[in-house]
Amino acid sequence: MEPIEINAGSWYLRALRADERVDDGPALRDGGVVDPGYVTERARQWADDEHYSWAVCEPTTGELLAEVGLTPKGSECILDGWARPGHDGALAAALDAARRFAAGALGLALTER
Repeated sequence: MEPIEINAGSWYLRALRADERVDDGPALRDGGVVDPGYVTERARQWADDEHYSWAVCEPTTGELLAEVGLTPKGSECILDGWARPGHDGALAAALDAARRFAAGALGLALTER
């Protein structure tokens, strides 16, 4: 599946990026993700329908504040996420949006971590 963008009210969810226009690397490192291949792996997982992840972004700057993800397991999926310090509200809104996506677009029941 191609990455899907989601509007989550005050936040928007998009695929992780590391290119000439947007580089989520510094924000990921701020959140404790130090693997230099992380964004590439997340893109591969979308393409292989293994894991769907979103950067939870501030709409005016596009800055990554949190990440949420869905991991399909048969007819269910695991929902998880993390936020940079001070951005728990963005994470909560994104988890709700991802929950709706799992049920509405994918038809999957949720198991939360």
